[in-house]
Order: sequence, then C-alpha cells, then structure tokens
Amino acid sequence: MSHHRMVFLGPPASGKGTAAMALSAALGVPHVSTGQMFRAAIRKGGPVGEAAKQFIDKGQLVPDDVTMEVVRLWLDEHGRDSGFIFDGFPRTRAQAQAFDRLLEEKGLPVGVAVLLDASEADILDRVLGRLSCEKCGALYHKRLVPPQRSGLCDQCGGTLVRRADDTTETVRKRLDIYRELTLDVVEHYERAGILKRVDGGQSKDKVFAEIAGLLES
Repeated sequence: MSHHRMVFLGPPASGKGTAAMALSAALGVPHVSTGQMFRAAIRKGGPVGEAAKQFIDKGQLVPDDVTMEVVRLWLDEHGRDSGFIFDGFPRTRAQAQAFDRLLEEKGLPVGVAVLLDASEADILDRVLGRLSCEKCGALYHKRLVPPQRSGLCDQCGGTLVRRADDTTETVRKRLDIYRELTLDVVEHYERAGILKRVDGGQSKDKVFAEIAGLLES
C-alpha cells in the first residue's frame, strides 16, 4: 500500500524518530535515518560506502549525489516489499526532487509525508531536560521521564548526564538550519498533496494515535 511508503519531517527534538519507530513496529515497515544508511553502507564497503566515509571522517556533509546512491542501495535491499519510513530525509528540496526521481524509477512513490511540528519552547524544554546514562545509554527527561532516583539510571544505576551540545545556543542553531533547508521540503510535499501535519507537542501516545488515524483515513 502506498501509505506504507512514508517520510517523517520535523524540527530537531520534535519526536519524529520516536513516532517513526513506533509506527515501524506497529506496521512491520522498515524505519531508517540517513545516519543509519550511511553506517550500513560504510560497513559493507564498496565505492559508495567509501565515498560517504571520506566526507563523514572529515566532519563534512555528504554531497547529495553520494547520499542518493546510499539511499538507492538501502532501497534495493530493504524498501520494496514492505515499504519504508524515512526519518529526517530528505533534508533539502534538491534531495526531495532526487528522491522523487529515484522512487519513480522503482515504482515506489511516497504515499504520505508526516510533519511533526513543535514550538521552539517545546523543543527547548525537551532538549534541555534530556538525560542519558553514561553506562548503558538509557534515556530520560527531567520532567517528562524522570528517573526513580535523581541522577541515577533506573536500569543499571549509572550516572545520568546531559549531552554537552544540548544547550540553548546549539538548539537555536539547529532550528535555524532546519528553517533554512527543510521547510522547502515541507512545501515540496505540500504541493504534491501528500503532507499531513501533526502536533509534535503532544505526548508520544497521542502523536502515535493521530498518525495512525491519518493513515486509516
């Protein structure tokens, strides 16, 4: 079904990754982010993986032509039978247009583009309250998902810390980049008539229920 071929869009910390993973589990549809595709291509080796690795190792953005070849490889392996949920990709209008052409070649058009929108205040609250366990990596939030014992992981007792780059300044820079690049992608899918907007400021259960309802309708 075409609605099982989806892209999830939204600003950083809007909850798109969480929602995409939940929907992937519910539908049995592969969920993938650009970072996951890059890591898989690098593990496999070959010209495309090597090309991506050269840019990533230098801390540079992977060019669109290499990114699209990585996407093509992933689709060849995972995307045909059960569909796909792309998380945070495409990131630019050029990538969205190239993705459309690639999917047209394969007869796999995107059925739905889900935009999880959230206010800057909600995003700052989520990011600045995030905590992770130094030992096992479990995730918490000071207000939304607090640990049972302050500063300690419920699972392993490890120390909970905040990421060094989880600062107001960094979040606002990420939001500026999102507005500069990805809002064009939102417009691209809106013009195509397949964009669905969801309030990412709701609880994750309400977000999931709303997305599931959109797909059923």
